[in-house]
Amino acid sequence: MNRTTAILAASILATTLSACGSNSLFSRDRPDEMMVSRQAPLVVPPDFALTPPAPGTARPGGETTAEQTLRALFGGASQRSASETQIIGSADGARADPGIRSQVGSPDTQVVDKGLVVRDILAAPEGDGRDASAAIPTA
Repeated sequence: MNRTTAILAASILATTLSACGSNSLFSRDRPDEMMVSRQAPLVVPPDFALTPPAPGTARPGGETTAEQTLRALFGGASQRSASETQIIGSADGARADPGIRSQVGSPDTQVVDKGLVVRDILAAPEGDGRDASAAIPTA
């Protein structure tokens, strides 16, 4: 048993040490991290003169940050495609507002009344439902 253990230990040691040798995977050419190239420094042009903003005037951008965010997220008023224009034209779309997509959440938007059931569901108190009760109204 001693001889078998020694041969097994020697083969494991030889296999382990052979993994430390160099092969094409570990001996490839790498960039030298000590070779740092310098770039030209930033220079302010001599004719670069900004006038300070006057107090109380509007910002030069013209839009608030909230408006810029909304425009970046949802875009401006979108144009209709040819097929959409044809469908709307056949559905008497001359009365439709072309910028309706950007005005959906406005206070002037008319909402269809869904009935008493939806009103009761929306007006129901919050809770886990233990005290819930149902009533069928009579006609």
